Amino acid sequence: MVRTNPHQGNKGMTAMKSLIVKHSVIIRGHKTSVSLEKAFWTALKEVADLRGITMTYLVSSIDAERKHANLSSAIRLFVLDHYKAVNAVAQPAVATKLPYIGAPTFKAAAS
Repeated sequence: MVRTNPHQGNKGMTAMKSLIVKHSVIIRGHKTSVSLEKAFWTALKEVADLRGITMTYLVSSIDAERKHANLSSAIRLFVLDHYKAVNAVAQPAVATKLPYIGAPTFKAAAS
């Protein structure tokens, strides 16, 4: 069998290109790499800009306070927590009134 696409498997399936990108950062004077999806990296940059601090400072702060072994996961959780907090401040009443999406209502369940 001749493969024209090196990412193509035996069953004709094409592997998806990874959306995760490695970024080099310096933490406490040591160069390390962090693998993050572009959306998380962009959001992290927005948070740093909003706070008026450098990405290096923000990543170092996250690293110093993380409770997880993986820095990439800690950054994702930091970004998620940031935007959850922003959303809660912007729309505090909406978060408590919305039903769980996909949960049947009593009326629908009785039908």
